[in-house]
Amino acid sequence: MIKRLLGLSIALALVMIALPTAPQQATAQDAPTLVIYSGRNENLVSPLLEQFELDTRINVEVRYGDTADLAIQLLEEGENSPADVFFAQDAGALGLLADHGLLTELPSDVLDLVDPRFQSPDGLWVGVTGRARVVVYNTDSLTPEDLPDSIADFTDPQWSGRIGWAPTNASFQAFVTALRVTTSDEEAEAWLEGIIANEPLVYANNTAVVEAVATGEIEVGFVNHYYAYRKLAETPDAPIANYFFPAGDIGSMINVAGVAILNSSENSVLAQRFVLYLLSIRGQQYFVDNTYEYPLLVFSDFVLPEGLYPLDEYVQPDFDLSDLSDLETTLDMLESVGALE
Repeated sequence: MIKRLLGLSIALALVMIALPTAPQQATAQDAPTLVIYSGRNENLVSPLLEQFELDTRINVEVRYGDTADLAIQLLEEGENSPADVFFAQDAGALGLLADHGLLTELPSDVLDLVDPRFQSPDGLWVGVTGRARVVVYNTDSLTPEDLPDSIADFTDPQWSGRIGWAPTNASFQAFVTALRVTTSDEEAEAWLEGIIANEPLVYANNTAVVEAVATGEIEVGFVNHYYAYRKLAETPDAPIANYFFPAGDIGSMINVAGVAILNSSENSVLAQRFVLYLLSIRGQQYFVDNTYEYPLLVFSDFVLPEGLYPLDEYVQPDFDLSDLSDLETTLDMLESVGALE
């Protein structure tokens, strides 16, 4: 216990180092540049990255894209990648790079900031925020009592024409991987085929799914929890709500958005400062206030959005996030059943 508290104290000190310390004489030309590959949406995280530049005098060059696509690109680039940091939308993509030996081990003082269940068991990546899978539903047409006890039950024909999903979304693909891990490839494929048989409406992203639920175009959608909060912040009377499945169902798994440092990076010290910044009070509060995600900093309390279960009260399905690395098989499965066109 004493050792852990000491580690947390050191970690807190390092988090504070991540805040403004650079000499005022530094100029944009003098400042170093950190290259970040971000699977997080530009609209969501660019204000925080810009604040990081202002606070640390470290220039940031960001390449935004789909998390899965960026992970595949990093695999192709290998040791020649210009990236220093991978900021991913889900743990599966991080695990994929870890499995291929492209990530460097993070210092223990960084890892001590986050609960072990939300980081790589080998210390190769760390979660920044938590993201629960939910079903968003139209409250004008449904009540929680109308919804099934498991995500598996949406293959029932009674849901035909009533479902919306975004199969190209990285978080959805991570969910399918988790379904494969906790059941089997055969059962996951059968679930996908059952949903497709119910003729779900296909959307480009989770935001579009929530909008469709709000307008009544569909009654339910498979999304992450925070999309409903964003919609309600814009339109408080929107007829939508999140449904969490009973404890332990894979339909309400907690995934993470996480970060890793490439072992080919020549700016590992700067990259560590960036990771610490994301896990600082300032960084975590940004995500709570602006993206409605779970903060993962272990020794600080944050006020969560109304209706969101605290993480310490949440029963995660029995699997390890590091097991979500087999993204390639999931993508092949989604293509073979016709979910990706």
